[in-house]
Amino acid sequence: MRLNALLAEAGQVPLDPLQASRFESLLSLFLRWNARINLSAIRDEDGILSRHFVESIACARALPAGISTLLDFGSGAGFPGIPIAICRPEILVTLAESQGKKAAFLREALRVLKISANVHSGRAEDLHAVFDCVTLRAVDKMQLAVQSAAHLVRPGGWLALMTTTAALPALKSSAGAEFSWSAAPLFPGSDDRLLALGKRAINSPS
Repeated sequence: MRLNALLAEAGQVPLDPLQASRFESLLSLFLRWNARINLSAIRDEDGILSRHFVESIACARALPAGISTLLDFGSGAGFPGIPIAICRPEILVTLAESQGKKAAFLREALRVLKISANVHSGRAEDLHAVFDCVTLRAVDKMQLAVQSAAHLVRPGGWLALMTTTAALPALKSSAGAEFSWSAAPLFPGSDDRLLALGKRAINSPS
């Protein structure tokens, strides 16, 4: 499988057969829907595999142990939320997406891939819950989104931002002083895209 070859090039371990088969199904579903409703500006298969799949898999594997609930804030086409649900089945993932057509794609993807995750077809800000981890990637008005997402992280939980080196300082500032950040490694093969993990203080008000 081409994805396993790209993972190997990126220094990542290959997927197991069940995961590989789910990612193959996800790719073919994504390509079909992307032709109709514009899920992503990236149209070529290699670009989709390297930007959406490999980076999301790297994110899933880098998330700390002990996370049992995760919100993918502004999930869009389901990255990184769906790969996290595939690679980390112990995590109950909620995909929050306010655009109806994209939310419909997310529901169809979960059905086809037989993944137990939830789709919240509305604004993530309207959820009355807190999560062990909240992920954000390529969300509109990212700084405002991070501000809202920070309130959805339980004390002691994690904020996981897939962003760029240039954008990171402003996003950390938007998250607020309750978060302490670990070193943010670049994604494989990228010179500016990275995953930043911020931990919310245990004694912060939820």
